[in-house]
Amino acid sequence: MTAPAPAIIVPPQPWTGRFDGEGAEHRRWWQAVTPYSLRTIPASASASARITHRTRAAVLLGFGSDEGVRRNQGRVGAAAGPAAIRAALAPLAFHLDRDVRDAGDVTVAGQSLEAGQARAGLAITRLLDAGQLPVVLGGGHETAFASYLGIAGSAAVREGLRVGVLNLDAHFDLRDEPVPSSGTPFLQMARAEAAAGRELQYAVVGISEPSNTRALFRTAQELGVDYLLDEDCSAAAAHAFVAAFLAQVDALYLTIDLDVLPASEAPGVSAPAAYGVPLPVVSAVCRQVAASGKLLHLDVAELNPGFDIDGRTAMVAARLVNTLLG
Repeated sequence: MTAPAPAIIVPPQPWTGRFDGEGAEHRRWWQAVTPYSLRTIPASASASARITHRTRAAVLLGFGSDEGVRRNQGRVGAAAGPAAIRAALAPLAFHLDRDVRDAGDVTVAGQSLEAGQARAGLAITRLLDAGQLPVVLGGGHETAFASYLGIAGSAAVREGLRVGVLNLDAHFDLRDEPVPSSGTPFLQMARAEAAAGRELQYAVVGISEPSNTRALFRTAQELGVDYLLDEDCSAAAAHAFVAAFLAQVDALYLTIDLDVLPASEAPGVSAPAAYGVPLPVVSAVCRQVAASGKLLHLDVAELNPGFDIDGRTAMVAARLVNTLLG
């Protein structure tokens, strides 16, 4: 019996792009991506076995949300991010050894952020429990709490796997605010994990010291957050940091806030970085995570097409997704 499809608002739309010919040797992303339909996984397939299956299908799910950025007093426009990333992915040559599917978008209507996160979380849980690799395209970084809800409800957590959260970001996003926003998701995760009798395993690559207050550094210390400052992100240092974190967990949720990159490489974000982590270092981290066999779920957040230059940030986001799925 087939499980019900995830609750989405916007169904997957047709992909288009440059046509070079028929056959796999000419294929581009727009020709390879197919609409998603949920398929059941045999009960004997454990969560750990599915995670380590390197060729499991990837399923794109957009999270069209601006509300978290608005609440965090940022530059709105990230709700258009999922469409821009898909448009940047479409013309890329397709070299992947896995299927890629598109499940459409969960969108946040007006100020209903929490309801949108809950809907997206339900969809992500179903994708994970169906043995898929969810790839969530944001949206502001409030996307991360939707991802957490999906992971927390999945078989990976029910079966006791140690799931770590690796954030590539200039910010901790540990703000203690009266309402959730793009600046609060990881404090929300920490509190939810504590309520469930677990401890959040959270690490950040690319923290900008001038962009995080002393209060945020104190919260990070209290929660035992591991972090690597942007100015310390050499290729070797980032590799060692990520390797140490991967060794502590059974499965990994990777979240990429595009403002981790220098503004010259990622201008189309809510808060462009004055310093940032160079793209070759970020890309190397993505390859390291992909090669680890521990990638459970990933999302890419904070693309704001209205502030992009020549689609530069969207192309970077697309390249990183392509790298992670390779």
